[in-house]
Amino acid sequence: MKKLTRVVIVGFPNVGKSTLFNRILGQRKALVHTDPGMTRDSLSATCVLEDKKFVLVDTGGLFGVADEPLSDKVREKALEEAAAADLVLFVLDGKRDVAPIEKELFISLKKRGLPILLVVNKVDSQVQEESMTAEYYRLGEKDIYFISAEHKLNVGLLEEAIVAALPAAEPERDERAPLRIAIVGRTNVGKSSLVNRLAGEERLIVSEMPGTTRDSTDTLLLRDGKPFCLVDTAGIRKLAGAEDSREKAGILRAKSNIRQADVVCLILDVQEFPTRQDARIAQLALESGRPLILALNKWDLVDKDAVRPEAVRTRVFRKLGFVSYAPLLFLSARTGQRVVKILDTAEQVFKSASTRVETSKLNTFLARTTDVHPPRLKSGARAKLRYMTQKGVCPPTFILFLGARGPLAPTYEKFFLDSLREAFGFVGTPLRLIVRTS
Repeated sequence: MKKLTRVVIVGFPNVGKSTLFNRILGQRKALVHTDPGMTRDSLSATCVLEDKKFVLVDTGGLFGVADEPLSDKVREKALEEAAAADLVLFVLDGKRDVAPIEKELFISLKKRGLPILLVVNKVDSQVQEESMTAEYYRLGEKDIYFISAEHKLNVGLLEEAIVAALPAAEPERDERAPLRIAIVGRTNVGKSSLVNRLAGEERLIVSEMPGTTRDSTDTLLLRDGKPFCLVDTAGIRKLAGAEDSREKAGILRAKSNIRQADVVCLILDVQEFPTRQDARIAQLALESGRPLILALNKWDLVDKDAVRPEAVRTRVFRKLGFVSYAPLLFLSARTGQRVVKILDTAEQVFKSASTRVETSKLNTFLARTTDVHPPRLKSGARAKLRYMTQKGVCPPTFILFLGARGPLAPTYEKFFLDSLREAFGFVGTPLRLIVRTS
């Protein structure tokens, strides 16, 4: 199941966050009270606006409340929610001036690169809006949404802005839907033969002539009650080398299949590997963010006494080191040797790509890692990593907050991702790291 995008409402106590939460949600889920500090824990609910489905989150106040012993923890939780948001609604009180600390917090969130909509609540009339406009535009935002959540004034305009700001809707994956495995590779490496072997019959035309497969073909399988869809694709090579427009169309479709797959399986030919074109295809898989399997076909042709698997593995990853996270399988489509491992491994890497790690565990990992290996900036200066959270899955994407200006040293960033992969068992999936200054 793909993770829904998150819209997080933040602001000082008593600006009307919970009222706005209920209004957008269309039901009274959050408790509303005239006294500040009513909300402590973050409250979330699934919300649908037009064709966009997302998680709407109400947070506690970003500033302390008198007689509230948990103010610091409430604020920390609200900032943590904001850091993991796909969109932040920063709410101000339209019945008073902007407090200096509000301005500081707003600018701080903007500097972190968070997408923000500035909302001024409790604006009950046009006269009030006109009299207060200049005060809020001093924050530097071009678009400001003056609303009254209580009286539903201009809330529709805000909802339109939310829909426009959210990423394009992605279809949720039905757990009963087959796992889509794109079988990709150069021409004539045995992709169709492999699909036929897994299907147990000659469903696809196989020929020694390169480019036999022009369009992508779906083959449905059922194994141990689990459905799979093998997408056999045209051999990928440079468009300049394609013989005609039909082959070019097949190559473009194959590249599209990589982006649409749940798992990508790159077939290599043991008689010629890894080639420059293999590296290009592996790069496409990396850029797509999809989990990847490398399958070395025609293993039956190898002299087992002369060739050691570890030596072959070293040779593969010497050229394809940028996808060293991918499992490497040795198989033969002709004999059927280990071909079923593709299905088992596809399940494993898709599960890994869908893994979400708790924020507390991530920050325990962060503290342990930085204690043993202090981080460095690209400039060589020492850096302080404040905290981290996971933003999404498929691929697992993490946000790391840096307590200094300037990018991390590339070598440290690679070390950090490798350590993260090892600590939480991410197999076969690329990882994404977004570094922000806190």
